[in-house]
Amino acid sequence: VDRFRSLLLSISSGLSAADVEEVKFLCRDIIGKGKSETVRLGLELFSMLMERRGIAPDNLGFLKDLLRGIRRGDLLTLVEQFEQGELQAPEDQQDQHEKPFDVIRANVGRDWKKLMRELGLPEVKLDKVEVAYRYDLEEMVCQALREWQKWKGKDAKVADLIKALQRCNLRLVADWVEE
Repeated sequence: VDRFRSLLLSISSGLSAADVEEVKFLCRDIIGKGKSETVRLGLELFSMLMERRGIAPDNLGFLKDLLRGIRRGDLLTLVEQFEQGELQAPEDQQDQHEKPFDVIRANVGRDWKKLMRELGLPEVKLDKVEVAYRYDLEEMVCQALREWQKWKGKDAKVADLIKALQRCNLRLVADWVEE
């Protein structure tokens, strides 16, 4: 899957009809009033912007300006993750080493920040995850775990997760991860 198109699809699915109208207004000089009137979805708008070289995988400034203009910091975070190479295609996201993540994601709930702090993840990374996935608690947990894994690199160990879960009084979850 083309990472850039996957990014645009994610952004488009996060845009409400009102957001699309605001973006169309901001893009009227590039697209033209007549063409923009036919646009109903973010994907249609992004296609037009790509045709006119307004956005491209190596030219994300205008897209970021648009998302700032409509006050969608959550979607702006996706673009920033893409730029840093952190946003991955769906088939790259899950592997057999992440099975403990599934158990934690499904069972930690609102204690996810406490767990991440126990693992030593910096507050900046916690805030980034919270803003990007504020409406999906399980995804916040999963993305925070991925941030921790990237941050620790080869030092990210399941044993550390189990110890942190135990210190957070999530012993049952720790037992499930251990199994």
